[in-house]
Amino acid sequence: MSARPDAAATATVETAATRVETESADPCCAAPLPVLGRDVTVPLVTGGEVTYAALDYAASAPALQRVWDDVAAYAPYYGSVHRGAGYLSQLSTDLFENSRVTVAEFLDCRPGDQVVFTRSTTDSLNLLAATLPADCQVFVFETEHHASLLPWRDARVSYLNAPRTPEQAVATLERALADRATPSGVDVPALVCVTGASNVTGELWPVKELAAAAHAHGARIVLDAAQLAPHHPVSVQDLDVDWIAFSGHKLYAPFGSGVLAGRADWLQDSEPYLAGGGASRKVARRADGGVDVEWHTTAARHEAGSPNVIGVYSIASACKALTEAGFDSLVEREQHLIAKVRAGLAEVPEVRVLSLFGDDAPRVGVISFVVEGWNSSHFAAALSAEYGIGVRDGLFCAHPLVRTLLGSDPQDPGECGAPEAAPGERSLNAIRVSFGAGTPDEHVERFVGAVKELVRDGAQWKYRTEDGRCVPDRG
Repeated sequence: MSARPDAAATATVETAATRVETESADPCCAAPLPVLGRDVTVPLVTGGEVTYAALDYAASAPALQRVWDDVAAYAPYYGSVHRGAGYLSQLSTDLFENSRVTVAEFLDCRPGDQVVFTRSTTDSLNLLAATLPADCQVFVFETEHHASLLPWRDARVSYLNAPRTPEQAVATLERALADRATPSGVDVPALVCVTGASNVTGELWPVKELAAAAHAHGARIVLDAAQLAPHHPVSVQDLDVDWIAFSGHKLYAPFGSGVLAGRADWLQDSEPYLAGGGASRKVARRADGGVDVEWHTTAARHEAGSPNVIGVYSIASACKALTEAGFDSLVEREQHLIAKVRAGLAEVPEVRVLSLFGDDAPRVGVISFVVEGWNSSHFAAALSAEYGIGVRDGLFCAHPLVRTLLGSDPQDPGECGAPEAAPGERSLNAIRVSFGAGTPDEHVERFVGAVKELVRDGAQWKYRTEDGRCVPDRG
């Protein structure tokens, strides 16, 4: 490799972003981190405009202002990665590989672990599924997001029933691993896939204990940290997980990148996830007319094609921003917001908050609920149209879990988006409010007030179903 640009030039890109300070709405907590779009106003169907309350962080969190500024500062220096002799290409390559180091530090990876850049958590787990050794058995709880539930199509999969306590989760996994059939004296590979925080209830799972149970029975474990990493520090070494997957778009870096980080052996022993340039180290024609390929053994083995350097750099920027802000203060502020929302919803008898582990379970800023007498799609539409509040309704790409929490039959109809039921009819879906480091107090206070008003007074506007969505009737 030819000489890299000097450190001062790289530092110019990495430190050019503007740092914005805000005042905290509550003296007991740190200020929310500045996010892109925090001043956006939206029209109300009842007239006028209001600042948009983005309360759908669990789907996609807004970009941190720092991330946006860092990306904007780098953009003029954009160049091809790993393939060019020019200054901008070399600078971009440095930025890309330094981002890998930053992510490894953010996750507290072990020496020798690989950090592979992907498109998303879904992509990361599908990549890992493609690397499973022959005859590998996968164990996954029915409570998982579809990104964790579905990628294992070519493996033997054991789906575990939803536990009702963290202790039951560990006991269920231990029984399943102990009961797996293995030929005498044969080491049959096994993998456990588990979430760190539920994308439906926000509840934290006993990852460290599940990892210990997996390893005690000769299995490995991959952590879906899509909902955990934006809210809590995550240490691969402390949790003792073998791999971890997460998405940039939930970590305040919505530019199309994700991460799979962890042990190198299965990654090195498998065929590349995608075949092409970047993954190949040497390609040569054979005498018989065919082609011989020598693949990389580094993370590049599974990063074929021109990489998304802006997406990767944005993840690294978000990792630095969260680390520098300090997770202690971020968690304190988020718990303050959670307490406000839960206390407000508890004052409305018609609201039922969904939970696996109970009211006292530790959780992140993700809360799902249903409202008696309301179709969830109708309620979410009214929050948006009449109050400027963005939440999520549906089954949240976790159909088995939401059906379990709603007490429905597993075969009841339902879909990830809006249901077929009309406004006012019972629907097999729920409403989810989610927030994080960029959420001001006013947004959750407006949300709680809106819930109370809608339940007490009803919607001010008429709504109809259009293309499967409940929307204001403007006719």
